[in-house]
Amino acid sequence: MKIRRKKLNKYTEWITAHSPVNRLDRYIIGKFLGTYFFSIALIISIAVVFDFNENIDRFLSNNAPVSAILFDYYLNFIPYYSNLFSQLFVFISVIFFTSKLAENSEIIAMMSTGMSFPRLMRPYMISAAIICALTFVLGAYIIPQGNVKRVRFENTFKRKRLQTYTTNVQLQVEDGVIAYIDQYEDNVKTGYFFTLDKFVNKKLVSHLQSSIIQYDSLSEEPYHWILKNYQERDLQGMREKITSGARLDTIIRMEPQDFLINKGQQQTLTTPKLSEYIERQKARGFANIKEFQVEYWQRGASSFAAFILTAIGLCLSAKKRKNGMGISLGIGLGLSVTYILFQTISATFAINANVPPIIAAWIPNFVFALIAVYCYRFAPK
Repeated sequence: MKIRRKKLNKYTEWITAHSPVNRLDRYIIGKFLGTYFFSIALIISIAVVFDFNENIDRFLSNNAPVSAILFDYYLNFIPYYSNLFSQLFVFISVIFFTSKLAENSEIIAMMSTGMSFPRLMRPYMISAAIICALTFVLGAYIIPQGNVKRVRFENTFKRKRLQTYTTNVQLQVEDGVIAYIDQYEDNVKTGYFFTLDKFVNKKLVSHLQSSIIQYDSLSEEPYHWILKNYQERDLQGMREKITSGARLDTIIRMEPQDFLINKGQQQTLTTPKLSEYIERQKARGFANIKEFQVEYWQRGASSFAAFILTAIGLCLSAKKRKNGMGISLGIGLGLSVTYILFQTISATFAINANVPPIIAAWIPNFVFALIAVYCYRFAPK
């Protein structure tokens, strides 16, 4: 048994000695992630109090149920805004605990053993990778599912901007098939003055029109529509075949959400569904999808920002200062707020101006990467 224990201890020591993450790395990673989650809990709890205090009159005037306020709104409010402002929490966490390490001369002790600054950055980058992966998975796959309830609650009880009516809808439902609806009311899933034209080699071969089109929400199969008072003209060369009737059940590859876009709808789609939606709307000729494209690219850019902001925070706070962490924390807060503001402005330019969404989403990262390189040059070596 003693021989086995000695072999086991030697094996454990060998793994520890050759492991890319040693005890010091685990110490820094624990400090980083612990401060990160603590700052999220602290700031978001304050944000919830302020949000409730600001919107309580709207909740009461719109007769919002207590269960909806707690479970539909705030239960999804917390993860959404925690993930949205993750960059701010990363910056605050890095600067706060690194400044404490520098103030206690712990970083000086690390470097006195021959540790280089790039080696010191390793646990920080590992922590940033964990946060990057966590925020991306949450923002791309999990949080959008909860946002369905949150956005519906905001549009119903908070903003009162739930769009249920639209006019002059024209879209390509299939290759060479164009649909048009003069008016559509989502409350009753009904449209008025509907036409469906089919083209082959840019020639009209079929024209279907009806006074009323209604989406069958009870049908098990998707894209099921009911046409009332319809007339179909089938053009066959010089001949024309006309068919009419009072009711026609048919499959048309479109749904009400294809032409009714509510505020915040892009936040309710997971990344695969968001990509599918963008491609489908592009094929159908829709122009108002900039917000969806910006949301798609910002999810990856915001998650990757954890590496850049972590590097800047470490370079700013690793040096011991006589005045403590005040200067580092002030500069860090200023930069983090500037990053979020820059991200918002670039998204606005992408939506309202002719700026490609991918460029608008990644411009803040490029700019702050240059700032990180500049800060690294003056970091303690």
